Amino acid sequence: MEKVVETLCTPITHECDVLVVGGGVAGIAAALAAARQDTKVILLEKQFMLGGLATAGLVTIYLPLCDGKGHQVSFGIAEELLRLSIKYGYEDRYPTAWLENGSMEERAKKRFEVRYNAQLFAIAAEQLLLKEGVTILYGTSACSVAMASDKISAVIVENKSGRTAIKTKSVVDATGDADICVMAGEKTALFGPGNILAAWHYYETGNGYDLSMLGYAEVPQEDRTEETKPLISRRFQGVDGQELSEMMQLSHKRVLEEIVKKQQENPAYMPVTIATIPQIRMTRRIVGGYTMETSDDRKEFEDSIGMIGNWKKRGPVYEVPFHALYGSRVKNLITAGRSISASDAMWDVTRVIPVCAVTGEAAGVAAAMTDDFESLSVAKLQKKLADNGLKLFYHEL
Repeated sequence: MEKVVETLCTPITHECDVLVVGGGVAGIAAALAAARQDTKVILLEKQFMLGGLATAGLVTIYLPLCDGKGHQVSFGIAEELLRLSIKYGYEDRYPTAWLENGSMEERAKKRFEVRYNAQLFAIAAEQLLLKEGVTILYGTSACSVAMASDKISAVIVENKSGRTAIKTKSVVDATGDADICVMAGEKTALFGPGNILAAWHYYETGNGYDLSMLGYAEVPQEDRTEETKPLISRRFQGVDGQELSEMMQLSHKRVLEEIVKKQQENPAYMPVTIATIPQIRMTRRIVGGYTMETSDDRKEFEDSIGMIGNWKKRGPVYEVPFHALYGSRVKNLITAGRSISASDAMWDVTRVIPVCAVTGEAAGVAAAMTDDFESLSVAKLQKKLADNGLKLFYHEL
């Protein structure tokens, strides 16, 4: 491959204690948690709205904070953001029993989840972060890192101002694709099967608007229906620029076909909005000190930083070990959200909003405490998280 040699001298334009890369739910939670530890926080987001897949990607379902049997398992910022998502109104699945003091029996019947308005949630999250003193840089992509021994000393970014550097003490990789991990040389793994094509869009029929979830989620072959079978046979890894461009074009084509079909059935059918980012769910993750498995149901970890349920079925509860959030090569780098260390089977459980919020809060607090995650006192981290209202261990339920 022919190459171009660049000679670069990049100016440092910003400095911070904690740099959060990625403004999805994991990044929002991490930035919020770090800022509340009285540290200087900068949040980078390559789009011009917060929320990532949860807003620009139209995956507007705040999946359960509970185990499906009436017990809440995810707390702290995970619950705070759920309530924030419906502060100005909601779309569907309002959890009356959970938000209005319902009985255990009522909570067991309806899970603690909601479907919210993407645009309102994005703006509400932005206002909350600004109130807490977080500096948000929109339209900004991380493109490289500067290393000082086994730590990141600065992240190189590009935006409308050009190519600059942000000096930082610690970094939270909330990109969803472990991008910073790759740039820094941390060990990563790809999702084996690849992702199915998704083509979600909102539509109006004259009786209110609704969400069309074409390419809903990964469904086992034996459980597939006409509505849940893959739209096309091709799979997408999600870490190649050309591939992502092709995926978006195929998604747009499928949305248009669906709109034409629906308008023939109902002339009042009108599209309202389409996803503006690729609806890729599982791409690349860190290889952490521990890799979570579906068999970890109710398994207790000494270094648990919070709990999550299983959005796909009722019953399972998983503690999330702190050493699933960081690797062994880069001391001041930690992940949150879709990039934490989980097996392919578990990844479909850990990629969703509640898990992003739980791991984001833990990563943000930890990043405010240290620039060497392996040497951090987990007991001190757990105390801070518990003080923030989190329950960390299954026996606490």
